[in-house]
Formats: sequence, C-alpha cells, structure tokens
Amino acid sequence: MSITFKALRGAAVAALLLTTALSAQAKDFRVAVGDGAGGTQEALGLAFVKALSEKTGGAHSAQLFLNGQLGDEQDTVTAAATGTLDFSILAINNITPFSPSVGTLTLPYVILSLEDAEAITQGEIGQQMVERTIEDAGVRIIGWAYSGFRVLTNSKHPVTTVADLQDLVIRVPKNEIMIETYKSWGVNPTPMAWGETFAALQQKVVDGQDNPYMTVYAMKFDEVQKYVTNIRYIFSIEPLIVSESLFQSLSADEQQQVLDAGKEATLASGAFLRAEETKIREELTARGMEISDPADGEQEFIDLATATVWPKFYDSIGGKEVLNSVLGALGRDTVE
Repeated sequence: MSITFKALRGAAVAALLLTTALSAQAKDFRVAVGDGAGGTQEALGLAFVKALSEKTGGAHSAQLFLNGQLGDEQDTVTAAATGTLDFSILAINNITPFSPSVGTLTLPYVILSLEDAEAITQGEIGQQMVERTIEDAGVRIIGWAYSGFRVLTNSKHPVTTVADLQDLVIRVPKNEIMIETYKSWGVNPTPMAWGETFAALQQKVVDGQDNPYMTVYAMKFDEVQKYVTNIRYIFSIEPLIVSESLFQSLSADEQQQVLDAGKEATLASGAFLRAEETKIREELTARGMEISDPADGEQEFIDLATATVWPKFYDSIGGKEVLNSVLGALGRDTVE
C-alpha cells in the first residue's frame, strides 16, 4: 500500500474509533452499486443486505444505491479506502488499477466458465487476492458476484471474425488489459467511464461495448444496441468491497458477521447466474437483439489475445508465476 493510503486509512480508523462506538449501536450502511436494477450486482447486494440483517439480528442494515449514485466505480474504491463510503460492488477491472494482482482474473481467456470463477475466488488464490487488495488499496473484498462472459454488442452489424471489428468504435473501461486485448485484434478502443457509456452509445459516439448479458439487460442496452457476439475473452467477476477502516472499527463478532454475509451473498450470486442468464438472453432476443457466435470456435480471437496480451502483463500482475498459479489451480497448461 502506498504511504498515502496508509495515512488515509490510519486517519479514517482513528476518526471512526473516536466518534462512534459502532459495535454498540445500530448502523445503516451505504452500498454503492455501479449497475441498475435487475442485474448481478443488485442481486449480490440484495443477498448481502438480507444476510447481514439476519446475522446481526437486525442490529445493522444496509441500503443499495444503484446506477452509480455514489460515484463511478473507480471513485468508490478511493471513497471506501478513505472511509467516506462503507461498501461498493464494482466490476473487477475497476479495482485492478489499485491492486494489480487482481488483474490476473481479467487477462483474456484465463477464466473459461462459472465453475472456474468460483474455484479461484472462493479458494486459496482468492484469499491471497483479498490480502493483497487490503494492502494495496485499503479495501477488503468480502464477496464476489459472477456475471458471466462479457459479450460484445454493437449498433452497426454482426461480428463473427476479427475482420468484422475493424470499422467499429468500441468503448472499454479505463483498463490497460482490456485496451490491449482489443489492440491485439487490430482495434484501437475508446476508454470511457461507466457512467458515460449509455449516452455515448445512444449518441453514437461509440458503436459498441462489451459486458455480460446480465449487465446488458440491467442497463437496457438493447435500446441502443442491435447485435451481440458471444465472445468469451473475460468472465466478469464483480467484487463486493468494504472500507478496511470501517471493518477494523467493528468488533470481532461483527467482522465475522460481515464476512459470513459476504460468503452467503457470493453463493447466492452463482445460483442467480445459473438461474437467470438463459432467461435474460431470451428476453433480449425477444426485444430485437441479434446474437451471433464467433467463427471457428473463437480460435482467431483466442490466439491473438493470449499470444500478445499475456506477456505484456506478467510484471504488472506480480510475475508470470501469479498467472501460472491460477492456470495450475484450474488444471490448465502453464506458460513457459
């Protein structure tokens, strides 16, 4: 963690300890949520709110603030780190700039299924990422939402090959791994904050974007996008974070209650994705979206991305061995 984050977190802890006996009084926490209603982030948040109330016997409650009401997702990391925000649910790519090792899970074609995502985040590697994020960013991951693969949407034409991408302007988050992935496919994407994306699609400042079906549905992107391509380059994992200064101000019992509520919400998220994704895809089709699969099993996309992007980020994620630990845990071939 930088000296700045250490100082800020220390000050936040001191302020909380001096101004409130949190374990002795009820608290209504604020939970920032980047997405709108109906998606995985809200489902995780609702499960967490319910579990927290149950596990604390109603002593503590929480409210969700959807659609980025409390700030863009990256801004909520800073707010939580400085103790001005309690909890946030955000796309993993928006915490990676603060804690680079987490970016391993955003490398293209590392996570290939929901089962892969669950195994990594709920296992030893996931715990290591929790510890690194506390140190790097001043926030603690206490839960994980599983949103599915980030499919590509656009308003111009179907995309089944890399060549089909070349005339499209694609919005991506301000995330270097995702930017470099599109560059490996010959596209210079447009980095853009999440809160600006819908308007940019609506005004045709950009032609397309990628996000899971759950998010496409929750954000009503079918109103401004026509074509969907089932690329599988990133499986979207969205952590639930808590301000570490807030967490340290809780009693040991309360800390365990928060952690248990996060685990319960994580399990609920996997069940939600399994139950809802197919139905949401069918609903988007009914609303007029046209869905295509990449040609040749996506191999062209896979080969370009893994050969070009993986080596560029070995150092930033903490070394090639960090990637190999994930691949090994999934029973996949490691890189030399």
